[in-house]
Amino acid sequence: MTTAEDEALIEAVGKASEALECVERARGHLYSFHQLMGHSDLLFGEAADMLREAGQPERADELERQIVGRNVIDGRWSFQIVEEFDDLYHRAVTDSVRQLEQEFQGGVRHVHEARMKEDRRTRSLPGHERRPAAVHDRSLGDHPPDPG
Repeated sequence: MTTAEDEALIEAVGKASEALECVERARGHLYSFHQLMGHSDLLFGEAADMLREAGQPERADELERQIVGRNVIDGRWSFQIVEEFDDLYHRAVTDSVRQLEQEFQGGVRHVHEARMKEDRRTRSLPGHERRPAAVHDRSLGDHPPDPG
């Protein structure tokens, strides 16, 4: 049996883990932004080529000069934004949450969710098993066979 303090720690670490999941989603959007901006720059280059071929070399040159290769924020292309986010924020957040999990949960992740699954699943019903029948990755934990 766990104490109220243990439960409070599991809830707190679970909240930090939930925050990390939001950061991961934001990071995915940042990578989408990076890819979209890179693709846009290439498309502007193609548009400049097409303007040139259509007899508008001055407009093509202006588009290339003003837009193609332009920084998306002060002094940075989108890849630099991603790198700075990873180096200054994402790594620190991930390390912090993993340290909490190590210190308070023996390195096990998603303890709160695992407990929620146990509370919500219908034992003995197909599709509600605790774990897959054959766990191939031992790092997933040593759990006894599901009694039902």
